[in-house]
Amino acid sequence: MTLEAYADTIVPGVKRFPDDHAIAGVCDDPGSVEAGVLELLADPATGVTAGLVPLSGMLNQHAAAYAERVGLSLDAGLPAFVALDYTHRTALVAELVAWGNPERDGWVLLAQFSNMAFDIAPHRHTVEALEEGHPGLVALGMTKPDDDGLWRYPDFGYGRELAKRHPNTTESGSPE
Repeated sequence: MTLEAYADTIVPGVKRFPDDHAIAGVCDDPGSVEAGVLELLADPATGVTAGLVPLSGMLNQHAAAYAERVGLSLDAGLPAFVALDYTHRTALVAELVAWGNPERDGWVLLAQFSNMAFDIAPHRHTVEALEEGHPGLVALGMTKPDDDGLWRYPDFGYGRELAKRHPNTTESGSPE
């Protein structure tokens, strides 16, 4: 729940159900949690799985200290970070990722995974993710491949051609 709340602070989403405490519900569209951030973080290929439980504990310790410092009463039935409202979550995350914080790298890494789950879905096969309506890929306008399995885009991503096609490129887009 704590990791979901952190991810939702980075890429907010809509609550999954009325009493959803992890997701603050500050927007009407799915965010990082619905995009599968926990699935991504659980993948051993990320190299972070062993550190997630300690990182979650540290986040709750920071949240409890933050709440005490600013005079907040937290719901004792929830992890401390989850008990913070969105405004206080973002304020605490800003402190954690600030230059000079000795723990900054860990919090930035967790934020990057939160973005990656939404923006590129590296934990999913792209075609399957699109077929299932992955919220980030859909929001970014990613389309399904053509019938031959290749992706073609009628417009250049930056509105102009950035480089000329190499003369040895095959029709399938591969270099010879």
